[in-house]
Amino acid sequence: MTDAGAAPTLVVGLGCQRGCPVSTLRALLDQALGAHQIALHDIKALASIDLKRDEPALIELASQLGLPVTFFSSEQLAVYEPRLSHQSQIAFERTGCYGVAESAALALAEQLAQAPAKLLIPRQKYAQATLALASVA
Repeated sequence: MTDAGAAPTLVVGLGCQRGCPVSTLRALLDQALGAHQIALHDIKALASIDLKRDEPALIELASQLGLPVTFFSSEQLAVYEPRLSHQSQIAFERTGCYGVAESAALALAEQLAQAPAKLLIPRQKYAQATLALASVA
């Protein structure tokens, strides 16, 4: 399956507080994509930290969008620390990594594309959630 004009691999990384409503995640996603003129159908997958594996809003958002969601351990995400636009001490205290959304987006984009990723949308914070978008062109 070769695609001469292959679309970039776009992955959304999400972090959220426990009990965050799916509407908050969706509003953050729609706002971020709209601000950067990125179509929802261009997103390949969602990513977060394994502590959120059972977070209803993340599972529901992935289901609504028809996208896979991949979870990474804090150890897997820690290697992305030098590339984060923002390092949160609170996130580190709670999860063991300094930025869930950015590092999860980078980790999954690189895993899917087998190439280096960059942050297309750095960490966006909204209510109880954070979002970042990584791209491999």
